[in-house]
Amino acid sequence: MRWLEIAVAAPAELVEAVANVFNENGSGGVVIEDPALIVDLLAKGTAETVAPALKPPPSGQAVVKGYFCCDCSLADRLETLSRRFTDLSVSWQTREIREQDWATAWQEYYKPVRVGKNIVVKPSWEDYIARVGETVIELDPGMAFGCGTHATTAMCLALLEELAPGCAVVYDVGTGSGILSVAAALLGARQVIAVDIDEPAVRAARENVERNGVADRVAVVRGNLLDNMTGGRADLVVANIIADVIIRLAPDAAAALKPSGRLIASGIINDRAGEVRQALGDVGLEPVKELTGGEWVAMVYRRPDLSVPGTGC
Repeated sequence: MRWLEIAVAAPAELVEAVANVFNENGSGGVVIEDPALIVDLLAKGTAETVAPALKPPPSGQAVVKGYFCCDCSLADRLETLSRRFTDLSVSWQTREIREQDWATAWQEYYKPVRVGKNIVVKPSWEDYIARVGETVIELDPGMAFGCGTHATTAMCLALLEELAPGCAVVYDVGTGSGILSVAAALLGARQVIAVDIDEPAVRAARENVERNGVADRVAVVRGNLLDNMTGGRADLVVANIIADVIIRLAPDAAAALKPSGRLIASGIINDRAGEVRQALGDVGLEPVKELTGGEWVAMVYRRPDLSVPGTGC
């Protein structure tokens, strides 16, 4: 299968808008190369652990990449994308890649990385000897996204260490590579339902679930957000997406949670955090905590248990 990669250079305040353009036009995934994360890793001296080839970006801009299958609909999509990116005054370039080339490219710089307190994300082609107490996730992203090195994913993993143990039901919305679903299961969640609208992501997530030996606890389904979910109410919903989608998801997420259930919402750029807080509050969810990483925010919200005196409104 051949794919067209479209790379857009964008300042931080336009990253979300560019990602929305890709999602609205049927991108088979969006990846954000965040210079703030790279600079932070270099400053901490940990870049060798994550990506030996990384260098500080000269412009300070993020690069937002979208991927489109090279089929008969591509010409119309390119025309629409060109018009939208012109409106945003951002520059972009394209290159054609094959799916197998994508996997090979990851192997050049994707190394084992520690995330949170005791999680290690290990690519499938790398050897790693686990230390006592470590949770090791073996991952091959394929054409999906989410390998643990971006701030949004790293914050979700750190929050899962705290919230996933003991959960009966977890929903992972927009699962991508399946990394968060695998983590939830390895950390102790008994049933995880991972959903993604993108077929390559579903395929990659299923392979990673099998690779980590959690297929008995994780079901990967193709679908749109929380539409038609059949797992009953959840103890935990994880949505590592973008602000606009989280805002749209808020009512369904609130309805999907058990009383006292938690929502982890990530992929939120700082400038949009207020809108997300407003949307989650409007559906009756209560703020619990927030994490920040570079330009990004991750939030934990709770559905109040109205049967317990003194909770909720």
